[in-house]
Amino acid sequence: MDRIGFIGVGIMGKSMVRNLMKAGYELHIFARTKAKVEDVISEGAVYHDSIGDCVKDCGTVITIVGFPKDVEEVYFDSGNILDSAKEGAYLIDMTTTSPMLAEKLYKAGLERGFHVLDAPVTGGDVGAKAGTLSILAGGEKEDFESCRPVFEAMGENINYQGKAGCGQHAKLANQIMIAGTLSGVCEALAYAKAKGLELETVVKSVAFGAAGSRQLDLFGPKIIAEDYAPGFFMKHFIKDMTLALTEANRSGLCLDVLSQTLANYEELQAEGFGELGTQALIKYYDMEGSFSDDE
Repeated sequence: MDRIGFIGVGIMGKSMVRNLMKAGYELHIFARTKAKVEDVISEGAVYHDSIGDCVKDCGTVITIVGFPKDVEEVYFDSGNILDSAKEGAYLIDMTTTSPMLAEKLYKAGLERGFHVLDAPVTGGDVGAKAGTLSILAGGEKEDFESCRPVFEAMGENINYQGKAGCGQHAKLANQIMIAGTLSGVCEALAYAKAKGLELETVVKSVAFGAAGSRQLDLFGPKIIAEDYAPGFFMKHFIKDMTLALTEANRSGLCLDVLSQTLANYEELQAEGFGELGTQALIKYYDMEGSFSDDE
C-alpha cells in the first residue's frame, strides 16, 4: 500500500497528495491538465498520461473528482480504474457522490477482487492543507482498518460509518447541516447590515456564544471582506445538496431548509457565480437588496 495512485489533484486533492508524500507514500498522479499539477510533480509526485498507467502498479488508488459523472468515468469508462488496477488493490473514492453510486462501485469492485471504500471528507481546503480532514468511511470494516494509516496521513477525525454507501450518507448529513448554518450566517449578516450595525463587531460578539459555529468563523470575515475565493466551489455544493435532497425524497423526508438553500444557490449559479466559494451565498441577499449599500 506504500504506492498510491491518486486521481483528482484539485483544490483538495493537491494538499492531500502533499500530505501523503510527507507521510512517506510514493504518489502516482493523473490529471487532465498536466500544467495544473507541475508544482506537486516538482515536489516528487510521479505524473502519468493515463489513468490506466497511473494505477496499474498501485496497492491503493484514491479518487476525489468533481461530480458523480466523473466517478462513473474514472471507474467504469474505457481505460478505467476497475480494468487497470492491480489485483487486490484498495480503491478509495473520496468524492462526495451518490450513495447509490458508491454501492454500485463496491459491488463491481468486489466482483473483481478489489477492496472498495467510499470515504468522502469534510474540512475544506484549510483542513486538506493542515492534514486535519474529517473522513467518513463506508465499506467493509476490515478494509477500513487496513486503510487507516493512509487516512491518518490526510485527516484526524476518521470514523467508520457502516456498509458501502454509508460514508456518502454521513457526508450528505454534513452538507445538510452546512446548508442551514451558512444560510443562518448570511441572513444574520444581512439583517445586521440593514439595521446599520458594525458587522465586524457583531461577528466578534456572537462568535463565542450560542450562535457560534465553524461556518461563522470561516466565512463571516470573508463575507464582510467580500472575499469569495473558493475553498469549496459553489457548483460542487449545489451538487451535494441536490444529492442530499434526492436521498431525502427517497426516504419520504421533507427538508424545507435544504430545499430553500439549494434554490438560492441555483439562482446564484444561474447568474454566473458557480465558480465562487460557498460564502458567496451572501450575494443572494445582495440581489434581494438586503445586503447592499443602497438603503
